[in-house]
Amino acid sequence: MKNKYILSALAVAAAMSMTSCDDFLNDNRYPLSSQTVNPEFWSNSVNVQNQINTFYNDYAGYGNRSSTNGTFYYSWLSDDQCGRSGINDWKFKNVPASSAYYDDPYEEIRRANLVIEGVAGSTLNAAEKANYTALARLHRARQYYQLVRCYGDVILAKTTVDVTDTDILYASRTNRNTVMDFVLEDLNDAVAHISAESGKTTFSKDMAQAFKLEVCLFEGSYARYHQNDDTRAKKFFEEAEKAGAAIADKYPVSSDYAGLYNTINYGDLAGNAEIIMYKGYEKSVFMNSITDYSNASDGVAGITRDAFNAFLFKDGKNATTTPATSYPTTDEGVAEGNNAMSIQNLLDVRDGRLSAITYPYAAYVNMAWSAPNTGGMVSSTGYGVKKFNNYAMPFDDVNSINKNYCSAPLFWGARVCVGLLEAKAELGSISDNDINKYMKPLWARAGFDQTAIDALSVQYLKDLNDTANNMNVSSLIWEIRRLRRCELMLDDDIRYWDLIRWHQLELLDTGKYPNVILGVNVKNAPIAPGAVTGDYLNGSFGSSRTFDKKYYFYPIPSGQRQLNANLSQNEGW
Repeated sequence: MKNKYILSALAVAAAMSMTSCDDFLNDNRYPLSSQTVNPEFWSNSVNVQNQINTFYNDYAGYGNRSSTNGTFYYSWLSDDQCGRSGINDWKFKNVPASSAYYDDPYEEIRRANLVIEGVAGSTLNAAEKANYTALARLHRARQYYQLVRCYGDVILAKTTVDVTDTDILYASRTNRNTVMDFVLEDLNDAVAHISAESGKTTFSKDMAQAFKLEVCLFEGSYARYHQNDDTRAKKFFEEAEKAGAAIADKYPVSSDYAGLYNTINYGDLAGNAEIIMYKGYEKSVFMNSITDYSNASDGVAGITRDAFNAFLFKDGKNATTTPATSYPTTDEGVAEGNNAMSIQNLLDVRDGRLSAITYPYAAYVNMAWSAPNTGGMVSSTGYGVKKFNNYAMPFDDVNSINKNYCSAPLFWGARVCVGLLEAKAELGSISDNDINKYMKPLWARAGFDQTAIDALSVQYLKDLNDTANNMNVSSLIWEIRRLRRCELMLDDDIRYWDLIRWHQLELLDTGKYPNVILGVNVKNAPIAPGAVTGDYLNGSFGSSRTFDKKYYFYPIPSGQRQLNANLSQNEGW
């Protein structure tokens, strides 16, 4: 959470860093407490770059030091995970007086606007001005995108707001479509004018394209599935397709799925051709706590049965179409020594990404299990979280807060591939050539049978017709969404916002969809867990989550509405 200088988020004094930084290792970017308006200041490129460097703070990755504010693993409000000791309820159940989700983006928007205006009045050359302005517009776009996702209609401030600008400070909310059109303008400027083509730990044109792809996917889906506006949906899906196509072939899928998440030597991830941009950590220099929290003896937020069942079998089929005589369809673990229960036989026949995400043994309260370099972990669902662990890390480094140092991908090839495929599928333009280029490499890396990979085509996906399809979409769209879910599971809070944009948040209702709180099959477990539903571990710990359509948006903080009588509240709050 950032310090607030005054109550109104729009009138917060600028927070500008005076520390230079070449990459994510330098996390000491402390903000100034006053606005910088001196033209001489903005005419110094070093000063301007220092301000740009503060924008990196918005990319949490695995979190900083002992914090749990990272966007990988820690985002437990989805159908992919239960919390450590029960389900995570909605982010807001009541209207808060204030919220960082509302305040912080406006601080950052003001920061970006100050850069844009300061650079415009400087004596920097035209190329420098264009680059710095584009970087600031990229950051501004990110902040407005985050605001719109959370709140829908928001106040749009295109320039730096002063305490005398009452027309903005006391404005009513701007229609979200207008705001998102403005976001697209900012993103297109960033793509056109950022000077660096690429950069593994820095902002670049390619990173801007990758981010634009995500934003346009969100907006295209929102237009189609919330607003029933296919004209607008087509516009944004086409923009998403254009952004993805510009970079997809430049960042080919690597052979090592796990290596995207558990690379431990700072700089090694830069050598991965699939990486567009990453957040680097280094032992004894700048570290995180993700392996400690995801391998904990006091509880891990395990993946759900719903998530486990999302993964196809290696023959490319789902549980309803693959031959039951060849592939088990229930989690009947094999009891082994030391009170362990193996699920290796289940992982062996599934999409190989699942084996990289979870351990081959069940673990829960009263039946802990230790990986080669961890202590006795327990999981809320019995399924552990292996994804961020690297067995080359010593025991103490894995199991201590602020001693973990695997680096975090932010934008990478596979993320682009699944986004590009979705945009093309939504446009109705996806071809077998697209499947060959962008989906088959993902299946190959995941260890699917070669016969399944050879058979993969648009028609194949249309014909799968999984009976688990509960989103009221075609088999093709369902399978593309499955691909995205399995490829990006536990990553960057993606699943929650996907459910939002697809108008599928109801799938998090634990009463209607019990598989989002269930875990491993414990029928043959040597030690029974405390709570069981049928044959499955119940990871809810007695908690529940009930859907209401109001949860599609966060409530506007009451403090903001007290400051601005024209600020309306979201429906239902």
